[in-house]
Amino acid sequence: MRVSSVFGVSTARVLVAAVAAVVTLAACGKKEEAPAEAAAAPSTALEGAVDIVAWPGYIERGESDKNYDWVTGFEKETGCKVTVKTAGTSDEMVALMNQGGFDLVTASGDSSLRLIFGNTVQPIDVARVPSYSQVDPRLQDAPWHTVKGKHYGVPYQWGPNVLMYNNKVFKTPPSWDVVFEPMKLPDGKPNKGRVQAYDGPIHIADAALYLKSKNPALGITDPYALTDDQYNASLDVLRKQHPLVHKYWHDATVQTQDFQNEGVVASDSWPYQVNTLVANKQPIASTIPPGGITGWADTTMMHAQAKHPNCAYKWMEWSVSPKVQGDVASWFGSNPAVPAACKGNALLGDEGCKTNGFDDFDKISFWRTPVAECGEGKTCVPYSKWSTDYVAVMGGR
Repeated sequence: MRVSSVFGVSTARVLVAAVAAVVTLAACGKKEEAPAEAAAAPSTALEGAVDIVAWPGYIERGESDKNYDWVTGFEKETGCKVTVKTAGTSDEMVALMNQGGFDLVTASGDSSLRLIFGNTVQPIDVARVPSYSQVDPRLQDAPWHTVKGKHYGVPYQWGPNVLMYNNKVFKTPPSWDVVFEPMKLPDGKPNKGRVQAYDGPIHIADAALYLKSKNPALGITDPYALTDDQYNASLDVLRKQHPLVHKYWHDATVQTQDFQNEGVVASDSWPYQVNTLVANKQPIASTIPPGGITGWADTTMMHAQAKHPNCAYKWMEWSVSPKVQGDVASWFGSNPAVPAACKGNALLGDEGCKTNGFDDFDKISFWRTPVAECGEGKTCVPYSKWSTDYVAVMGGR
């Protein structure tokens, strides 16, 4: 660089140094140019609301009984107002979630995989549910809510589908044949019009489980993974059952009324109905017949487009606290997903879990959505066919 002599050597050196510094700073500035602005991190602010699709009796705020309220405390602590839409069947839950507008759903295993594979629900970050580690290890990675190592929900409650019966008619516990096969009952009267069956395609699994022990030659190992022959044999059982059925039930309260007032004496049922009828001093008992039973394990799942995800995460954490778990189990007649809830809960009592079948976990084939690719290169009948065929069965076809 050439500098005029008029400034002198010293001044020239200063100018050269200054220019060099400017050039250096410019170069450095170019190297350290800020990258394009990163997307803003999702807000953790609570949105003030959470909308839930749930089974009746699952989300109580003391309106039915002031002792059963696990909503009010949550709303006071978080400021998230809880709104609940009840659904009577898994199919109704799937339809509501597909419509959108809800944050969470208490999905049973016969709907959870449909919601996952339909991209209706999103994976859950269990780090945002600190109490997840307290969930029963048998449920933490259950296949009805865990796919390819990702959790799509937080276990909520579970229970068996027991055989409920009138113990004035049956002096000893009956077997499943009393609801599937035409016969005279111990009181000398036929079972026609005196038994019920569940109003849902998943009831096909009950027939398959019945056939598993009744007809071993069919080779049924999993009532939710049926070949064409196994599936058709199960439908035949249900078609034979149809003329016997007083009503296909899905409303637990209506079923308790039918056992009290309509002469119904046997049906698949939930501990909730059994407990309610026994509390009402009705001659009711339940059993797990030889061959086992189906059952349900419900999972709180978040909609893929949830409008209130932060309140939803707060609810999921709240829902697995031992107090809430025990209160729900007491009210619904279910079993808590958190074993610690089985002790020290004033409403459930220390024998409540035993009464509700907590020790029968290994006897239960839990509801799971039937899929075509059912493992080991085997092709099975998918749920879509179960759904259409069961409608026909209920219609007498």
